[in-house]
Amino acid sequence: MADDQEKDLQKFLKNVDEITTLIQEMNSDDPVVQQKAVLETEKRLLLLEEHQEEDGCKTTLNKTTISPPQAPAENADELSPEAFLASVEKDAKERAKRRRENKVLADALKEEGNEAFVKGDYETAILHYSQGLEKLKDMKVLYTNRAQAYIKLGDYQKALGDCDWALKCDEKCTKAYFHMGKAHLALKNYSASRECYQKILEINPKLQTQMKEHLNQAHLQEKADLQEQEARELLDSGKDTAVTTKNLLESLSKPDQMPLFYAGGMEILTEMMKDCTERTLFRIHGGFRIISDNEVIRRCFSMTGKDVVEETICVSVLKLWQAVCSENEENQRLLMMHPDWARLVPSLLASRVLAIQQESLALLVQLAQTDNGRSLVISHLDLTRLLEALLSFLDFLDKKANTAMGLLTDLALDERFQVRFQANLPGALLALIGVLKRDPKVTNASALCQCIAIMGNLSAEPATRKHMAACEDFGDACLGFLARCEEDLDLFREITYTLLGLIMNLCLQVPFVSEVWAMEVSRRCLTLLNCQDGGILTRAAGVLSRTLSSSLNIIEEAVRTGVVKKMIKFLKTGGQTASHYAIKTLAICTNSYHEARKEVIRLDKKLSILMKLLSSDDEILVGNAALCLGNCMEVPKVASSLLKTDLVLVLLKLAGSDSQNSAVQLNAGIALGKLCTAEPRFTAQLRELHGMEILNSTVKYIQDS
Repeated sequence: MADDQEKDLQKFLKNVDEITTLIQEMNSDDPVVQQKAVLETEKRLLLLEEHQEEDGCKTTLNKTTISPPQAPAENADELSPEAFLASVEKDAKERAKRRRENKVLADALKEEGNEAFVKGDYETAILHYSQGLEKLKDMKVLYTNRAQAYIKLGDYQKALGDCDWALKCDEKCTKAYFHMGKAHLALKNYSASRECYQKILEINPKLQTQMKEHLNQAHLQEKADLQEQEARELLDSGKDTAVTTKNLLESLSKPDQMPLFYAGGMEILTEMMKDCTERTLFRIHGGFRIISDNEVIRRCFSMTGKDVVEETICVSVLKLWQAVCSENEENQRLLMMHPDWARLVPSLLASRVLAIQQESLALLVQLAQTDNGRSLVISHLDLTRLLEALLSFLDFLDKKANTAMGLLTDLALDERFQVRFQANLPGALLALIGVLKRDPKVTNASALCQCIAIMGNLSAEPATRKHMAACEDFGDACLGFLARCEEDLDLFREITYTLLGLIMNLCLQVPFVSEVWAMEVSRRCLTLLNCQDGGILTRAAGVLSRTLSSSLNIIEEAVRTGVVKKMIKFLKTGGQTASHYAIKTLAICTNSYHEARKEVIRLDKKLSILMKLLSSDDEILVGNAALCLGNCMEVPKVASSLLKTDLVLVLLKLAGSDSQNSAVQLNAGIALGKLCTAEPRFTAQLRELHGMEILNSTVKYIQDS
């Protein structure tokens, strides 16, 4: 008995020690220590709640999630552990109430801080965030928001401190790592900055694209920093070209000189820009500012009609920019971020002076050779004006047109361009409509083909396609251009093929802009089915497979003009893509028009072509072939002619298959039903094969899926 009492006493004292420690930890200034103490206390409450017996009586305590208490209960050593925990729980409820009240106040202060931040009043924002943290010390968003405000003020060390606190609240807080990365980058702690962005990727791999840009930014900034260190060292060592570069820039900074003085100086400077050192020194010594702020040079660029001297100045500057920006990302960034140049570039591209047009184009082509350069062009230039300027090069019949369209292709394939294109669609569509109204006979054919291919690529994106398809003028321009190309298919074969790809994409958008438009497109493509070019034939069939279903009138006209015969021929001799379009076209026609069914039977009396497709590995072909077969069963005597075939078994296997495309099962089941309805003798075969059970299971599967 004495031993038991001693054990109970020791257990009691141990509990008191542990509880006292927990209370001390819950009063800690460190949110992490507080949180751990809360979790440990909750575990102890849970154990007591689940099972505790004393003197034959079972006592149950209700578990309540608690916040850290402010002070330990009085006379803790005089209470039993159970009574003490009960007092902690009571205190926890009071603390939870206070925490909820403080959360409301902290949220309100956060919103006030956010409003000040948006207005650019970062000091006031910091004040509100700090007041919020006085109410709730473990509110991570207040730390990250305050860190962002500190970064705006250039107080990077304080920003890092707040990010550390946010991570103590939540070790996976990506926002904290992001601001920490920015602060380290500003402090030139490049490795630390990259580690922060990499940590974000570990936490959330879906941020791959965004973090790639920031990692690249850190790399480029470090690279520029190293370039500047090396350039200064070479200048200090007295390297001739380095000293000459500095002296030339000092000469060019002299105001109010004759225009040709500046032109000559820039030509010499351009020759000096042979390697990274000179290009970096140009940047270090304010070369961009010296040239861009020179009033004489600015006047030359602002003049609409330029004389020989003004033209010389403009061309000299453009050549200098090419030399300075060659393989130097930081110089490219400084140039494109200059507001005057971002505004001027589209105007220079559209200049009436050929030399200025050429050098402007050459500068943009050079910039667009790298992902970073393309990003600068897309981000900082007016996209509509840039598009209009580049499209104006279609007036040239020589390689300048191809170069401009090649540049536009490189830009248009960039996802960032596509995003901005959608935001500028009204103006951009007008420019593209202008291209489609051109006469292909007097336009550089290869450049024109490139341009239409760009439209086709852009129309592959659903949001862009929706706007294109809804624009009646754009649709009409496509039709008019197709008509002009049909006048000489041999000459405009590539353009026609590319244009049909664009129209195919537009036809994915249902409903069409009008039935009249769909009818006219179908007629054009029915005419093109007489062409001898395989690519044009395939795409014409592709367009028809998307337009015919819009109207019974279109189907009737297509059948009258021999579309069934053409599609049967495709199935016999065409490739997989052509077969896809052909069987879909036949399925549409036979589904809506009895004459189409009769025509299929006439051209494929034993339906051997369609039955052969049922054994294909291509589920799209199989599904449409089954649909077409089922439609043909509505023609009298057709089903009876198939009694000696294994069609029931083939269709039953398809209906009961585990195909990923439910249309295969559904269409096979429908075809079986029509087959047995048209010829009752097939029903007996179906029963022998336990087909009814299989079909019932299939129907249930399709309904459930």
